[in-house]
Amino acid sequence: MESINRTAIELVDEALDFAGELNVSSYELDNGATVVDFGVDAGGGVEAGLLLTEIQTAGLANVRTSMGEVAGTPRQHVELSTDHPAVALLCSQKAGWELAFESGFEGLGSGPARALVGRETEFEKVGYYDSSEFATLAIESTQLPDEEVAEHVADLTETDPEGVFLPTFATGSTAGSVSTAARAAELAVFRLLEIGYEPTDVLHASGSAPVAPVTYDEDLAMGRTNDAIAYGGEVHLQVARDDDRFDQLVSTAREDYGTPFVEVFEEADWDFYEVPESVFAPAKVTVDVVDGPVYAFGETDDDLLAESFDIR
Repeated sequence: MESINRTAIELVDEALDFAGELNVSSYELDNGATVVDFGVDAGGGVEAGLLLTEIQTAGLANVRTSMGEVAGTPRQHVELSTDHPAVALLCSQKAGWELAFESGFEGLGSGPARALVGRETEFEKVGYYDSSEFATLAIESTQLPDEEVAEHVADLTETDPEGVFLPTFATGSTAGSVSTAARAAELAVFRLLEIGYEPTDVLHASGSAPVAPVTYDEDLAMGRTNDAIAYGGEVHLQVARDDDRFDQLVSTAREDYGTPFVEVFEEADWDFYEVPESVFAPAKVTVDVVDGPVYAFGETDDDLLAESFDIR
């Protein structure tokens, strides 16, 4: 497979070339790294969110919007599908790089730059590591990264700062709502990894979730975007072999809490490690075993989504 950082840089170039149309902005740091603002100071938009998702999955997934419903009201959904779920979702899209600096900058990194470091369990399980002169790390943060952040990324990915590209967005932005809704399939495949299923035996993954309403309250945005998947996310997986643990792929949020995630997080004092990992999963999953049975688990909850989304 071609370097996923090299394929992602073509999509970053697209964002730079059409920055005006996408309502994003970019600038070069003093050390030569490039920051692309998808939704911190820039307004961004739905199309920017779709392109951001393509960057996060290194161009290995098809991403689009569709019209659906939540509680009987028209609602935009994001649909993602990929024939390369292990690499596109686990080795690229997954938000697994925590960023915290004494300067106060905090963020969560996703995208193909993670494959240049390869320290997370996913890479050993998938057997994929990247090598490239470019490093693209999408950063979820309310702040735009500076030279210190770029140097950190360059050091860990063993690239020159001039080859570092940092698309950045807040959770409470349109691009943030869109790109998070596109994570339904990724979370299901990650749950498979957690229960011990070989990720390379996942042949195809498709997911859909509603786009959470934008709010500039980051805590509320974090709650709504998690609700969109745990109470509204739907995933179809095609896998190579059967297993008796597929029922563990759906979110337990409905049975464990039955409340919007903002209340769940508040109860845990915003310590995400106090929240069971099993809640971070889609509401419904179908697992299609090649030359075997088809399993269906879970259900969506429009009432909880309507409460979370403040639908009146």
